[in-house]
Amino acid sequence: MTSLLRSRVQPEVVEAVREQLARLGAEVTPDLVARALRDQGRPVGDATVLAVHDLLQEDVRGAGPLEPLLRRPGVTDVLVNGPGAVYVDRGAGLELTEVRFPDDDAVRRLAQRLAGAAGRRLDDATPHVDLRLPDGTRFHAVLAPLARPGTSISLRVPRGRAFTLAELVAAGTLHRSGAELLGQVVAARLAFLVSGGTGSGKTTLLCALLGLVDPGHRLVVVEDASELRPDHPHVVGLETRPANVEGAGEIPMRVLVRQALRMRPDRLVVGEVRGEEVTDLLAALNTGHEGGCGTLHANSAADVPARIEALAMAAGLPQAAVHSQLASALDVVVHLGRDPDGHRRVAELGCLERGPDGLVRVVPAVRFPREGPPEELAAAGALGALLADRLRR
Repeated sequence: MTSLLRSRVQPEVVEAVREQLARLGAEVTPDLVARALRDQGRPVGDATVLAVHDLLQEDVRGAGPLEPLLRRPGVTDVLVNGPGAVYVDRGAGLELTEVRFPDDDAVRRLAQRLAGAAGRRLDDATPHVDLRLPDGTRFHAVLAPLARPGTSISLRVPRGRAFTLAELVAAGTLHRSGAELLGQVVAARLAFLVSGGTGSGKTTLLCALLGLVDPGHRLVVVEDASELRPDHPHVVGLETRPANVEGAGEIPMRVLVRQALRMRPDRLVVGEVRGEEVTDLLAALNTGHEGGCGTLHANSAADVPARIEALAMAAGLPQAAVHSQLASALDVVVHLGRDPDGHRRVAELGCLERGPDGLVRVVPAVRFPREGPPEELAAAGALGALLADRLRR
């Protein structure tokens, strides 16, 4: 059924048929839809029956009216801002789509059904949820009136396979010389963090870099929601578990990081460092676990030490201890940004250095401007004295 025919069906007609079938406790079939339409004195043409049937089926199938958007090539995010605005991101910024919901109740029903499919509760008592759907899609929702202008849904689409560095270079995300440099970082087993804002491509880049790891190495990946699927023959993934409706059974990141250390990892990977697990990661990288890596939200590479300090101090680690561990735990920061047109790209690569005051700072090594060749910063020496020294070691 084309979207044109379905768009001509009035929302009140669909709602009336839905209510009648709900009272009967019957499944949605074309025959029962036609009978419900006749009972209401509505037209019962084949096109109308099939249009109403398809619209009702969307309430119980997949992501409903969002399903076609999720299947579009290149779509990474689908965002619903209430019933009247649905956006997609295909790598070049947000685009408003033609999809609309009849009212906020329809958005709410979809959000509650998706949450229920994953065994989670979403109602006025628990008006927000963050989870992974069975197909791997990352799902977040906040119900109105907490969200304005209506119930908000955010869907992050998992990629069927990992990008390679060559594909990222071809897409303009990474300069060719930057790809070579990052390959050296991985081969030298330097510990690194990929930083950037939300949706800047941190997970995509990290996944591509993990594909460069020696096939004989064992990767243990810890994530809040499973997104990293590197093209590597030996990957063990651990995923956090939220509390159930009774408030029991939660398995947080910090517990899984500790478990990962007992699983003989050659490389410990924390999909996103966002809480007190940062203290366990720093401790692990200071006890012989080389080549560890992860992602971190930060506005710039220079902000990474401050972000780690804030997370670790919130977990009870003093400032001096944070910077002492950070100085010997991490080697490199790779920062991604988004251009004004929405294009994602690697913007900067820097090394961590401890200053005379004991605090760690990021020394810029290479910047990758939007246009033109990379800038090897004189302040850090050719290709960055710190980075070159660590690659040699």
